Amino acid sequence: MSMSPSSSAQAARENVARLLRNLRKDADLTVTELANECGWHHAKTSRIENARTPPSSTDIRLWCRATGATDQAPDLIAASQHAESLYREWRQRVRTGLAKLQDSYVELYRATELLRVYSPVLIPGLLQTEGYAQALLSIDARFRGVPDDAAEAASARVQRSQVIHEPGHRFVFLIEEAVLYYQLSDAEAMAAQLGYLLTAGALPQVSFGIIPAATPERAMWPRETFDVHDDTLVAVELVSAEVNITQPSEIALYVKAFEQLRTMAVYGADARALIVRAIDALR
Repeated sequence: MSMSPSSSAQAARENVARLLRNLRKDADLTVTELANECGWHHAKTSRIENARTPPSSTDIRLWCRATGATDQAPDLIAASQHAESLYREWRQRVRTGLAKLQDSYVELYRATELLRVYSPVLIPGLLQTEGYAQALLSIDARFRGVPDDAAEAASARVQRSQVIHEPGHRFVFLIEEAVLYYQLSDAEAMAAQLGYLLTAGALPQVSFGIIPAATPERAMWPRETFDVHDDTLVAVELVSAEVNITQPSEIALYVKAFEQLRTMAVYGADARALIVRAIDALR
């Protein structure tokens, strides 16, 4: 969970920075001149324009006043606050432990008719066995410094996964072949996880594809982990945040990326052969 997608919170910050920079340039002000108008050091202007320092609401109001664009201040303040909230949300959600976080996803999955999941690094959550999930969640809890309730969280995750057996949903999962070889749990739990994929991939409502490592001339390089819920929401996982994307143009970009990735995957017997090979490699 360590990627930086084009629609990440950082990109939202950069968008605000670009708009502010354009206002300065349109007003024909240098970095130093704008700083003098606002009453701060010119280095602060540069940090804001390069998205290294998020501007406060007061900073934005002063900036807009200096550039003769006071009418744009409310929208820019709202955009900046949204960008910062994207990061804060994930940190707040994990503070009380990971089990509650698993429970919070249940209704989202139940409300989704078509779920498309691309994962280049992990077995997708809805396909994880309890042993594999517990190993991952324990690692994550230690990293984040939150209560290690991995056993409870793993049980909640597996319980949540029962949605793939409920009618009214379709699931399309894509993983990179390398995921089968990242031994993030002990060998026994890993073998059980890979064995479960042989079963889960055969469910009628599930399409499970694996992009072989040896795919020649890939149409799309491995991207960040993302879920597409119908055509209304894309959830992207970062180290520091979960980013929820609702802009139709950005969702369309993720759908396009998913479709290109999907064309490179193998399914059915070919996918099962790759899984069996990975199980044999554990011995």
